[in-house]
Amino acid sequence: MEEQTASSDQRPAETAGESAAAEADNDSPEPTIEGLQAALTEAEAKMTASQDQFLRAVAELDNFRKRAGRDIEHARKYGIEGFAAELLQVRDSLELGLAAEEASIESLHEGSEMTLRLFSQVMEKFGIVQIDPQGEVFDPLLHEAMVAVPSEAAPNTIIEVVQKGYQINDRLLRPARVVVAKAAEENSGDTA
Repeated sequence: MEEQTASSDQRPAETAGESAAAEADNDSPEPTIEGLQAALTEAEAKMTASQDQFLRAVAELDNFRKRAGRDIEHARKYGIEGFAAELLQVRDSLELGLAAEEASIESLHEGSEMTLRLFSQVMEKFGIVQIDPQGEVFDPLLHEAMVAVPSEAAPNTIIEVVQKGYQINDRLLRPARVVVAKAAEENSGDTA
């Protein structure tokens, strides 16, 4: 029985502690309907502002994508406009040469040289460089060997340029087609 008394003595103390905590909670101001409505109105205003910002950001991103698409299409269509305008000078020069009815071989040759110089200047202006590797060592990154022939020249030396190559801003457009020297074969009387 003493145990029951002790446990019942503890219960009122626990109940008293719980009621003290409940009273402490009651001391804080109870939210009013007006306060809750004001908080709700403020939250709705923040949500509306956030939605507006989101929609503006989405619209701005969509406009950016459209502008970028137009710019890419414009670059694709008109990217070589400057190069084409310069090439028109070369065409004009060729047309003038063909229009000459009584031209001598010398004047046609001179006109062709001038047109070739003009064309070389246009290519140079746009970063197109000629690869003329006569006498150089064969480089498979820049040259295409058409044939290797026995020669007195050092092996792997270019002895003839069949077709010149071209680079644009250090990027290969067309390799130079070349004939490469290989070691001269020695004829020995041995047959196996």
